[in-house]
Parts: sequence; C-alpha cells; structure tokens
Amino acid sequence: MNPVNFANNLKDLLNGQNVHVQLSVPQLVEAATSRGEAVLTREGAVKAETGKYTGRSPKDKYIVEEDISKDKIDWGAVNRPISSDVFENLYNKVIEHLKQQDALYVFKGFAGADPESRLAIQTINEYAWHNLFAHQLFIRPTAEELAAHEAEFTVVYAPTFQADPAVDGTDSETFIIVSMEKKIILIGGTEYAGEMKKSIFSIMNHILPEKGILPMHCSANVGHEGDVALFFGLSGTGKTTLSADEDRKLIGDDEHGWSDNGVFNIEGGCYAKTINLTREHEPQIYDAIRFGAVLENVVVDDDTRIPDYHDGSLTENTRAAYPIQAIDNIVDPSVAGHPKTIVFLTADAFGVLPPISKLTKEQAMYHFLSGYTSKLAGTERGVTSPEATFSTCFGSPFLPLHATVYAEMLGQKIDEHGVDVFLVNTGWTGGEYGVGSRMKLSYTRTMVRAAIKGELHDIETDKEEIFGLQIPKQITGVPSEILNPRNAWADKEAYDKKAKELSQEFQENFKKFGTVSADISVQGGPAKI
Repeated sequence: MNPVNFANNLKDLLNGQNVHVQLSVPQLVEAATSRGEAVLTREGAVKAETGKYTGRSPKDKYIVEEDISKDKIDWGAVNRPISSDVFENLYNKVIEHLKQQDALYVFKGFAGADPESRLAIQTINEYAWHNLFAHQLFIRPTAEELAAHEAEFTVVYAPTFQADPAVDGTDSETFIIVSMEKKIILIGGTEYAGEMKKSIFSIMNHILPEKGILPMHCSANVGHEGDVALFFGLSGTGKTTLSADEDRKLIGDDEHGWSDNGVFNIEGGCYAKTINLTREHEPQIYDAIRFGAVLENVVVDDDTRIPDYHDGSLTENTRAAYPIQAIDNIVDPSVAGHPKTIVFLTADAFGVLPPISKLTKEQAMYHFLSGYTSKLAGTERGVTSPEATFSTCFGSPFLPLHATVYAEMLGQKIDEHGVDVFLVNTGWTGGEYGVGSRMKLSYTRTMVRAAIKGELHDIETDKEEIFGLQIPKQITGVPSEILNPRNAWADKEAYDKKAKELSQEFQENFKKFGTVSADISVQGGPAKI
C-alpha cells in the first residue's frame, strides 16, 4: 500500500456518516454516559473502567521499520520493530472495523504549547470518553486554529478490535504501532486511554531533537521573576508535590520541550494518579476533578456517586485527566523562559544519597541517563528489600532515539544557560528502609526552595567520597547533621558498605549505554571500587 492509499482510506473514514468532529465537553459527556461507556460522579466527572488493561502495554508497542526512521531508532526491548506489511494489514482491518461502528469521535488539536514547534494532531476514537480524554489532555485549538488545522499525526484508536497473533503478527490481541512514515499511531485491543498520551509523547521525543529541541519527562514551574525550574523524577519521588508551590506558577506537570525560546508544555492537561488522593495533601488535583474531568478505574459508589480514592481494587494505577486550566495557579499559555534550576528527584530507600547535592554538568548528564530511584519492600510481589531501579532520562519507555542524544542536548543547554542542577533525595536518612526514617517533606521543601532561589549557588560544600557529590554544609531551616548522609547513620561502616553496593548498581546499569564519553562515565559517575 502506498501513502496515497493511506491518505484516501483515512479521508473516507473521516467522511463517514458516523463521524462526530470536535464535539464540546458537554456533548462528549452526554455521549459517553448515554452509550453506557461511563457514569457521572457527584462532582460531574466522567468515570470509566478499562477492563483487562489498567496500564500501558509496553510489550505490545511497536515502531514500523521504515527507511525514514530505521537508522535513527534505538531498537531493542523498548523500541520493537514490526514490518510495514504487518502494520498495513492491521491498519486496513481497523479502518474497516471503525467504519462499521455506529459512532466515531474526532478531536483535532496540538502537542506543544510553543506555536513555532507544535505538532498538529488528531485522534479518531471509537469511544466518546476516549475522545473526551484526548480533548482534556492535548492542546485545544481556537476557532481560527481549528479552521486551518491539518493533522500531521493521527491516532487511530479501536479498543474493541482485537488482533489475532497467529494471523496479524502481534504478540497478543493488543497493539500500539507507530509509523513515522505514514504518520499514524494505530491502537487496538486495550481500553487504557493513557496509550494515546504516551504515544504522542514518544512521537515528540522523535521529532523535537531534529529541531534542536530537548523533549523532557518532567514537571516545570516559574517564579514571579520569570525563574523557571524543572523537576525530573520517577513515580513516588515527590515530583508532583514539590513542583506544586503556591509561590510559583505551574507550566506543566509531566511533558515539556526546551527550545531556543525556553520551556513549553507539550500537553494541555494533566493525567494525575489518584490512589489515596485527599484534598489535604493534593488540593490542586482534588479540586480539578469536576465536570468534564475523566476518572479511570476509580471505584465510585453506585448510589452516592462519590469516588473512593483509597480503593485500589480495580488497580493501584487510578487516574484523573483534566485540562490544566482546572488548576488556578498556572501559566497560560504554558510557555516560559529558560530554566535556572533543574532538580533530579530520587527516593533512595538505601539511605545513601544526600538529601540535596549540587551536580556538575557531567554529573547531571550521568544522573539524567541513570534515572535512579528505588522500589520498596512490599510494593511489588517478590520485592522483600529495597531494590535499585533505573529509567533512562526519567522516561525510558518513551525514547525512540538513543539515550545519549537527549543527554548530550541536556549538557549543551546546561552550559548555554548556566543552569544549576541538584540531586534531591526524598527517600531515607539515618539508615536504609526499615532502619532509618523517611526524609521530612518540610526539610525537602526548604532545600528545594533554597536551590530555586539561588541560595545554594555559591555555598560552601563537602565532597561525598563515593559518588563525588557536593553537599551543602548548611542550609537555613535544615538540621546540619542530616545534610551529609554518612553523618546521619549511627553505624558508619554499614553506611560505607551500603554506599559501595549502590555505586556498583549504578555502574552496572551504566554499561548498557556502551561507549559514552569519559567526561560523563568517569567524571559524572561514582568512583570505581
């Protein structure tokens, strides 16, 4: 099949009598509830369940091996190749499946709040609630922008179409296939709406570096003086909590680009975890879940329609999707200047890393590539003691290119804009998990605010021996005895042993990057012991 046939097939589908384009939020809410896809909560949010799949399906994700991209993609366990023939066969089947549905929903919008580099996208959805999700998560066009909108990438999403692995060349009934050449993302066999969000992010991670723009899996905020801060961190490290600051405006909570103009949000909404959500601890998220928001797999009382955010019986990965405008303290549009501060967050359950340390550019690139945090005992079946876990660039499932492409770009931008970079441990102090205690959030907030205000720029530091980290000797409002983690341990020999073990985990993980410059691998990483 050639590109003209692809374009014609898509045009035929969109011209069908069953197609509804750019419905409003109330219209999509009505469609989702009247069709039995979802129910309304007391606050007016749409609540849907995703059945078998309550999270992403990374083993069912593929990239089509095409001339345009095959020499650029970092092929492997994350970026799995699939042939054009398999893709085209499934594409034809999905198109025919969608033509038979009683209704299809189309959203037209953008990824990227910077008009100079944004990507025009559209989603074609079998479910109204999926289309509502896309409407809330991506950037909504003005009437003028909509009139001139021509999609560069299209998401074709057929959750009720299941592949036959024996015939269709997939590993299961589920598939998420990206064709860079045809500019199509084909999704089927799963109802988990987050596949749309992450697929578009993966596309941006592919195309933005070619424009000299660094795509980043991070949150971002800005102060009254225009001082931008970025927060990188895996789940459980406190990224959402620490980036939500009443004295600073939120740029975005998850995906950003860093161009020659500054930082911009890739999305137009937020996709927040809601397990154990309370207004006391996460007031912005709690209050944003109102009419038009989408709740995924949250248990809701049948009679009162009150969500129970503490009930994880469907999944621990309960989610809420809502437009960023549902939060009061934001930048709108979601663009700002160049960052002055970058914060890498880790929840080190080994109690080894300092609560805060200042990184050199080489250390920043090393820790960016490493993307370290730790799993706790009991969080997953079989995890009986803390385990180191690494996610490259704090977003390994979404990186089509080799990780060093993103790290090199980060290093260049740190140099160009004189950015201060800090590693912040929100995990344990005084001993590993089960011995020590969790770092107090109030201390972490104080340290992060001091870093962002520039108070740690020229302070006196001690050098930690194993990781080579520069530790502030004192920070106003934080007990000095906790700043150096070795001093916080009663058993110094036990600390030394645990620190050496963790450094070896870092070094073993770093081997996967192959030939990385000595500036990063030697100057940026822990000393070989």
